[in-house]
Amino acid sequence: MYILKSEHSFDSAHFLSGYEGKCAYIHGHRWKVEVEVQSETLLKNGQLSGMIVDFGDLKKDVKAMVDFYDHALIVEIGSMRDKTLNCLNEDGFNIIMVDFRTTAENFSAFFFKLMKDKGYNVRSTTVYETPTNSATYEESEAH
Repeated sequence: MYILKSEHSFDSAHFLSGYEGKCAYIHGHRWKVEVEVQSETLLKNGQLSGMIVDFGDLKKDVKAMVDFYDHALIVEIGSMRDKTLNCLNEDGFNIIMVDFRTTAENFSAFFFKLMKDKGYNVRSTTVYETPTNSATYEESEAH
Protein backbone atom coordinates (compact mmCIF):
# COMPACT_ATOMS: atom_id res chain seq x y z
CA MET A 1 0.00 0.00 0.00
CA TYR A 2 1.31 3.42 -0.99
CA ILE A 3 0.35 6.33 1.26
CA LEU A 4 0.80 10.06 0.70
CA LYS A 5 0.23 12.65 3.40
CA SER A 6 -0.34 16.38 3.06
CA GLU A 7 -0.97 18.79 5.90
CA HIS A 8 -2.00 22.37 6.30
CA SER A 9 -3.16 24.51 9.22
CA PHE A 10 -5.63 27.28 9.90
CA ASP A 11 -6.48 29.56 12.79
CA SER A 12 -10.08 29.87 13.92
CA ALA A 13 -12.33 30.22 16.93
CA HIS A 14 -15.16 28.03 18.09
CA PHE A 15 -17.02 26.98 21.23
CA LEU A 16 -18.90 23.91 22.38
CA SER A 17 -22.46 24.81 23.30
CA GLY A 18 -23.71 22.87 26.31
CA TYR A 19 -20.23 21.82 27.39
CA GLU A 20 -19.39 22.14 31.08
CA GLY A 21 -15.89 23.60 31.11
CA LYS A 22 -13.63 26.12 29.40
CA CYS A 23 -14.51 24.94 25.89
CA ALA A 24 -18.03 26.32 26.33
CA TYR A 25 -16.54 29.79 25.78
CA ILE A 26 -15.31 31.17 22.48
CA HIS A 27 -11.65 30.28 22.11
CA GLY A 28 -9.18 29.81 19.30
CA HIS A 29 -6.93 27.11 17.94
CA ARG A 30 -4.28 26.65 15.33
CA TRP A 31 -5.88 23.58 13.78
CA LYS A 32 -3.60 21.28 11.79
CA VAL A 33 -5.21 18.97 9.26
CA GLU A 34 -3.40 15.93 7.87
CA VAL A 35 -4.89 14.08 4.91
CA GLU A 36 -3.60 10.65 3.91
CA VAL A 37 -4.46 9.17 0.53
CA GLN A 38 -3.66 5.62 -0.50
CA SER A 39 -3.35 3.28 -3.43
CA GLU A 40 -2.30 -0.32 -4.00
CA THR A 41 -0.77 0.68 -7.33
CA LEU A 42 1.06 3.58 -8.92
CA LEU A 43 0.14 5.31 -12.15
CA LYS A 44 2.06 3.84 -15.06
CA ASN A 45 1.90 6.42 -17.84
CA GLY A 46 2.57 10.07 -18.52
CA GLN A 47 4.08 12.66 -16.24
CA LEU A 48 2.41 11.10 -13.19
CA SER A 49 4.05 7.72 -13.79
CA GLY A 50 5.23 6.25 -10.50
CA MET A 51 2.83 8.37 -8.43
CA ILE A 52 -0.51 7.94 -6.67
CA VAL A 53 -1.49 11.55 -7.40
CA ASP A 54 0.45 14.72 -8.03
CA PHE A 55 1.62 16.07 -4.64
CA GLY A 56 1.01 19.58 -5.99
CA ASP A 57 -2.67 18.82 -6.60
CA LEU A 58 -3.10 17.14 -3.23
CA LYS A 59 -1.38 20.03 -1.44
CA LYS A 60 -3.47 22.61 -3.32
CA ASP A 61 -6.74 20.85 -2.49
CA VAL A 62 -5.91 20.40 1.21
CA LYS A 63 -4.84 24.05 1.48
CA ALA A 64 -7.97 25.34 -0.26
CA MET A 65 -10.19 23.19 1.96
CA VAL A 66 -8.73 24.41 5.25
CA ASP A 67 -8.04 28.02 4.17
CA PHE A 68 -11.80 28.51 3.88
CA TYR A 69 -12.00 28.27 7.69
CA ASP A 70 -8.98 30.46 8.42
CA HIS A 71 -9.60 33.41 10.76
CA ALA A 72 -13.28 32.61 11.18
CA LEU A 73 -15.61 31.96 14.07
CA ILE A 74 -17.01 28.51 13.33
CA VAL A 75 -20.48 28.11 14.83
CA GLU A 76 -22.67 25.03 15.04
CA ILE A 77 -26.11 25.82 13.65
CA GLY A 78 -28.54 26.49 16.49
CA SER A 79 -25.87 27.00 19.15
CA MET A 80 -25.92 30.81 19.20
CA ARG A 81 -28.79 33.27 19.45
CA ASP A 82 -29.79 34.91 16.16
CA LYS A 83 -29.40 38.34 17.78
CA THR A 84 -25.77 37.56 18.70
CA LEU A 85 -25.03 36.21 15.21
CA ASN A 86 -26.60 39.28 13.61
CA CYS A 87 -24.44 41.61 15.73
CA LEU A 88 -21.27 39.71 14.86
CA ASN A 89 -22.18 39.73 11.16
CA GLU A 90 -23.01 43.45 11.25
CA ASP A 91 -19.59 44.10 12.79
CA GLY A 92 -17.94 42.28 9.89
CA PHE A 93 -16.80 39.10 11.63
CA ASN A 94 -16.19 36.05 9.45
CA ILE A 95 -18.81 33.61 10.73
CA ILE A 96 -19.04 30.13 9.23
CA MET A 97 -22.02 28.01 10.17
CA VAL A 98 -21.69 24.20 10.22
CA ASP A 99 -24.23 21.47 10.86
CA PHE A 100 -22.10 19.59 13.39
CA ARG A 101 -20.62 20.19 16.84
CA THR A 102 -17.19 21.72 16.25
CA THR A 103 -15.08 18.98 17.82
CA ALA A 104 -11.84 17.66 16.36
CA GLU A 105 -13.59 14.31 15.89
CA ASN A 106 -16.36 15.84 13.78
CA PHE A 107 -13.93 17.99 11.81
CA SER A 108 -11.83 14.93 10.94
CA ALA A 109 -14.88 13.12 9.49
CA PHE A 110 -16.03 16.31 7.73
CA PHE A 111 -12.65 16.89 6.04
CA PHE A 112 -12.46 13.18 5.12
CA LYS A 113 -15.76 13.47 3.24
CA LEU A 114 -14.74 16.69 1.48
CA MET A 115 -11.54 15.11 0.15
CA LYS A 116 -13.32 11.89 -0.79
CA ASP A 117 -15.90 13.97 -2.70
CA LYS A 118 -12.98 15.53 -4.63
CA GLY A 119 -12.13 12.04 -5.87
CA TYR A 120 -9.25 11.12 -3.57
CA ASN A 121 -8.90 7.61 -2.16
CA VAL A 122 -8.64 8.92 1.39
CA ARG A 123 -7.11 6.63 3.99
CA SER A 124 -7.57 8.97 6.96
CA THR A 125 -7.78 12.55 8.10
CA THR A 126 -6.31 13.76 11.36
CA VAL A 127 -7.21 17.07 12.96
CA TYR A 128 -4.96 18.51 15.65
CA GLU A 129 -6.70 20.88 18.02
CA THR A 130 -3.43 21.43 19.87
CA PRO A 131 0.09 20.24 19.02
CA THR A 132 -0.42 17.17 21.25
CA ASN A 133 -4.15 16.39 20.88
CA SER A 134 -5.71 15.08 17.69
CA ALA A 135 -8.62 13.09 16.31
CA THR A 136 -8.40 10.76 13.32
CA TYR A 137 -11.19 9.54 11.07
CA GLU A 138 -10.93 6.43 8.90
CA GLU A 139 -13.75 4.61 7.17
CA SER A 140 -14.26 1.00 8.11
CA GLU A 141 -13.85 -1.71 5.47
CA ALA A 142 -17.66 -1.96 5.17
CA HIS A 143 -17.93 1.47 3.48
